[in-house]
This record gives sequence, C-alpha cells and structure tokens, in this order.
Amino acid sequence: MKPKLIRTSTIAMSLDILLKGQLAFLNDYFHVIAVSGEDYHLKNVAIRERVSTVSVLMSRTISPINDLVSLVKLYILFKKEKPLIVHSITPKAGLLSMVAAYFARVPIRIHTFTGLIFTNRTGLIKQLLMLMDSLLCKCATNIYPEGEGVKRDLIQYKITNKPLYVLANGNINGIDLEYFNSENNSELELGKLRTSLGINSNDFVFIFVGRIVADKGINELIAAFSKLSEHKENVKLLLVGPLEKNSNPISKETVLEIHQNINIISTGYQDLVRDYFSLANVLVFPSYREGFPNVVLQAGAMGLPSIVSNINGCNEIIINNYNGIIIPVKNELTIFDAMQLLLEDESLCRKMKANARLNVESRFNQQAVWKAILDEYKIITDNVSK
Repeated sequence: MKPKLIRTSTIAMSLDILLKGQLAFLNDYFHVIAVSGEDYHLKNVAIRERVSTVSVLMSRTISPINDLVSLVKLYILFKKEKPLIVHSITPKAGLLSMVAAYFARVPIRIHTFTGLIFTNRTGLIKQLLMLMDSLLCKCATNIYPEGEGVKRDLIQYKITNKPLYVLANGNINGIDLEYFNSENNSELELGKLRTSLGINSNDFVFIFVGRIVADKGINELIAAFSKLSEHKENVKLLLVGPLEKNSNPISKETVLEIHQNINIISTGYQDLVRDYFSLANVLVFPSYREGFPNVVLQAGAMGLPSIVSNINGCNEIIINNYNGIIIPVKNELTIFDAMQLLLEDESLCRKMKANARLNVESRFNQQAVWKAILDEYKIITDNVSK
C-alpha cells in the first residue's frame, strides 16, 4: 500500500494551476490527497490529476473564528487519514496545516514558502504576520523556500533557525517545455486572435500577465508605456489579467489611461496565456514583490525577453542583459528606458530572445523539478523510518 501524501493550499486554484501535473506524477508513488476550499478548480484537480480531494474552506485573510474552524477540520482530517506527509503551499494553508499536522502527530510536515507577505507591511500587522510564519516553521519538520531570495528573507528576519533548502533551481513546479513552446503555434489561430485584438503584424507588442493591481507595478508600467507610445508608432501593450478594484487597486488615472489609450489592450483574465505570449515581443513585469513568478518562466520558455524589477524570483530567473533587463522597483523612468531599448535595438532583442528559451530549458525543466521533489520526499521518508 502506498503511503499517504496530503497536499494543501488555501484556494484550489493554487493546486489546479501552480501544481498542474505534479500531483498526478506523485500519485504514482504516494496516495495523494489534495485539500483546499471547494470550487471548480478542486474538481479540475480531481479529474486531471486523478487524486482524491477534500474540501476544507480556509480564509485568505486573518479571521480568528473561521481560522479556528478550519484548523479543527484539518486536525480531524489528518487524524482520520493518518498521512505520512502533509505538504502545504500558500500562507494561510501553511499555518493551519502545519499546526493541525503537528497536533495530529503527522511524521513529516513540509511547507514551501512561495513568498513572504510581511516584507511589504509595517507596524503591528507586520509583526503579526512574522509571528504567524514563525509558528508555522516551529510546527513544520521541513521548510523549503521557493527561491534564494525567499531563503535570504527568512534568515534575515529570523523567522526560523531550521535548515532551509531550495529544491532544483527554485520554483515549485517548473515549466512544461512542450506546452510553452512557440514552435507549436497555429499561425491560423494566432492570426484570428491578433485580428480580434486589433494587433497588426508589424506591431511591436509588450505584454504583462498577472493581476492588474498596484503592487504589480501597473501604475508605473502604464505611465512608461503612455510616454513611449506618444513617440513611437506600431507599439502595443497587452494586459492579460483581471482588474481588481477592491484589493490594492491601481490609480484612477491609470484606469482612465488604460481605457483611453488605443494602443493598450486589456483582455481580462485568460486561461490560455500561451496564445497571448505568442503575439508578444517582450514581457514587462515590474512587480514590487514576488516569490518565484511563473509568468517570467513561461514567457522565457516562449522565447520572450523580460523586463523585470530587481526582486526575489525575478532576479533569479533573469540574467541582466542576457535574457532580459533588470530594473529598480517602482521606477517609471527605467521601465521606459528598458522598453525603448528593446524596441529600438533589434540585435539585442533578438539575442535575448534566443537566450530566454535556453535559460528555462537548462534550469527549470518541469520533469527535473518533479524529480527533485520526489527525491527529497524519499530522503526524508528514509530518515524518518530509521
């Protein structure tokens, strides 16, 4: 009988999208149970990954009563299933899963930090978030930062003194190089999509993929592109992602510019971002903070150079002037300069484009990441059984 492995996340979309394919791979070696809030994403996981699923609602925000209810439900689940391993991602699932698994006496309790929320907070809320992460680490047996930047932050803020290991070269799932491959494009379908978006064949297209919020650097990006489009012809900015109005919204001036500038195309959320990468020349990702952004890896696999801010994850994927350009955070002027450089210097852009795919192939192949995770499970399991 295969040992049980429970993977948890706060929302099912994380299991569905961030861990796509990984759970099915691990299910060949473990009886995998996926746990998160119930929605169509959890159903997708059950069908596609062929694993058991259990719904436990977990609030993304601090909610003492709801969090206590979720904690008890997880504890009951772990006592019932008796897993060998509980492995969590995302902050709230990490805290609740590690505490519940500790009291349920689960032998191996793993959390992967995909990013740290408290680094951009201040005052009491920052201290509270740091305390929660410290508690998570005390209850976990093994802790894995997704990248070297996250590892440095955990050490710098003294969140834990336990050993910290980055698996493979970072990133929790790697990149499916067969799927994210520009050679698989259907020119006919891309032509239809290009026409529907009003993009001409001779347009130079910058793309941003992600939530349209202030912390992603959207205010600075729109300001920089607006200036660029005033002086350059045949240039477009493609925004692929949902505009969020209630949490960390962009400025009213930025919203107005997005609506009024005919060279800015906003598509809203899209499931198949690969097709939109295929229309673009350069990714611009000026985020304020990240753990290890999949978007930059996906763009690189599709052969796109990236303009990224100098933050965790981004500066581990992008090598400055090799496969992209690294710029300071919250700097409209340097975004403009980098966009203008890649627009005007065809030779540099072509060189970075060739290097972008090679970098992802050599360092972030999905199969290598999955094998590294499985190997780590085996090492930990062997140590526990001794």
